Amino acid sequence: MLKTKLLAAAAVVLAFAAAGIAAAQDTVHPAHEGPSVSTPADKISFFNSGVKTEKGELQAGPAYGDLQHGRHGTFIHMPAGFVSPVHTHTEDYFAVVIKGTGANQLPGGKIIPLPVGSYWFQKGEEAHVTQCLSKEPCVFFIVQPGKFDYVPAQ
Repeated sequence: MLKTKLLAAAAVVLAFAAAGIAAAQDTVHPAHEGPSVSTPADKISFFNSGVKTEKGELQAGPAYGDLQHGRHGTFIHMPAGFVSPVHTHTEDYFAVVIKGTGANQLPGGKIIPLPVGSYWFQKGEEAHVTQCLSKEPCVFFIVQPGKFDYVPAQ
């Protein structure tokens, strides 16, 4: 009887050990997006976005991904005093103020100055205005799960 109980206990232990080994072998490693990089600010390549006002044109400097086709992290250079027309984006995005003082608000909403180190979240398909309040140009870093688009509000 004791021998049978010991054999049963040993079988249970071996079954758990085998399951643990199988689970460890099936562990999925996260997908990586490429090699590690370090890019000084003066080496970021900016290009014109096509979004313009009388103050100038927004410029985009890709950090990772492809803002024209999918998920990305991109630096946005906004001229001093720039106030965007009311617009939307299809995708949500997060933004961090890197330089200057910006603002992002609903049309007619309260303007909250966002100095360096501040952030905002913009819900996709929600009309808003983004601006550079400072006398110096602004730089924002945005992260978006899909492509960047700029859709003038109707």
